[in-house]
Amino acid sequence: MDISVVIPVYGCRAALPELHRRLCESLEQIVDSFEIILVDDCCPQNSWEEIKKLCAIDKRVVGMHMSRNFGQIKAITAGLDKSRGDWIVVMDCDLQDRPESIVELYNKAQEGYDVVFAKREGRVDSAVTKFLSKSFYKVYDYFTDGTFDSSICNFSISKRKVIDAYCRMREQNRAYTMFIRWLGFNQTAISLKADARFEGESSYNMKKKLKMAFEIITSQSNKPLMISVKAGFTIAVLALIYIIYVIVRALVIGDTLTGWPSLIGSVYLMGGILLCAIGVVGIYVGNIFNEAKNRPIYVISECINGEEEN
Repeated sequence: MDISVVIPVYGCRAALPELHRRLCESLEQIVDSFEIILVDDCCPQNSWEEIKKLCAIDKRVVGMHMSRNFGQIKAITAGLDKSRGDWIVVMDCDLQDRPESIVELYNKAQEGYDVVFAKREGRVDSAVTKFLSKSFYKVYDYFTDGTFDSSICNFSISKRKVIDAYCRMREQNRAYTMFIRWLGFNQTAISLKADARFEGESSYNMKKKLKMAFEIITSQSNKPLMISVKAGFTIAVLALIYIIYVIVRALVIGDTLTGWPSLIGSVYLMGGILLCAIGVVGIYVGNIFNEAKNRPIYVISECINGEEEN
């Protein structure tokens, strides 16, 4: 198998026939054998029915149906585990990533690269979404002491050895692009034009985005713990200095300071900081708890056209 294309499917049933047509036209230009792995992450539009139709008319299409919604990255992991290609492409199903761009990614990889990422040009998103994305990666860079281009997306092509290394990493909290970058290998990125979404809207609302951001940062960095320690130490030192000042003032001047409002404010301030610090620790403990359970990353209920029918 020359190329495997792994695509998580959620919320874009109408795009699948067009996606399949354009993928076949593009891949047939560059390789003799390929497979298109469509992983249905329990799409509410019942995309599985459309995937089964594609599997029936084209044996190069592998359909995988998750037992429930596990999320985009875990659906990608399921497809990668099933893939057989020497080169593996990961892309979205909504046609924002142009299937024709796979040719450019593949040709760039032939220059000697193990991984080639796509940098989305003219990303069709709201100004708020773009701002939040850039802000997250600024924070992520700080916590991980790295540099990450916010225009780089999951759309990429990787060698078999890279994907095998990724699949050996079985953490529950996983981020495809960031894990691939952490692995190293010879990587590059090229600018590719992004199209508008074929249908529907992103399933990532603000709540999901914030949850994912916390998971990604706390699964890859211990800096939040150090920040809470430093903040607590700084406040404790300042409080000690203030206490010494009050005692000296009482001994030298002979009066005592009154100020219940400031005292109550200080209590609430310290209480809030303590709760934040405990919350940060709780997130890390929760991550450890999830990993210690050693549950499977995903569960497949049905597979069509795979080497092993489930």
